[in-house]
Amino acid sequence: MRVSDGMSEITLTVGPSHTLREAAAMMVDKGTGAALVNDAELPSPGIVTERDLLISIAAGEDPDVERVAEHMSESVITAAPDWSLERAAAEMSRRGVRHLVVFAEADAVGVLSMRDIVRVWTSDGATSGMTPG
Repeated sequence: MRVSDGMSEITLTVGPSHTLREAAAMMVDKGTGAALVNDAELPSPGIVTERDLLISIAAGEDPDVERVAEHMSESVITAAPDWSLERAAAEMSRRGVRHLVVFAEADAVGVLSMRDIVRVWTSDGATSGMTPG
């Protein structure tokens, strides 16, 4: 299975000036755990994730004041559509991230999450040799 088999289309982009609450509301509305951030001052999109929102709230920051620009990752971890899902999962694990932005040539074409990988592997009949104990 390839990244292109599991990736989700880019369903949400936000701007760096959106508040964290606005970003969170849009993420909930779209049912996604991450949003790409389009910032004209950056060469490629950034990303803001559920985890970024949780870290801010846990730090006592006000989601109505904090801006996406202050919490997004500017340098996204990328994947190519033709990567295997195993390679993508290994990259996520190695980098400690849950989302990869999928680029075809110079264009962001999708997002692959850990949830996407699990969905593909379980719906494709992947099994484990482990038995319940």
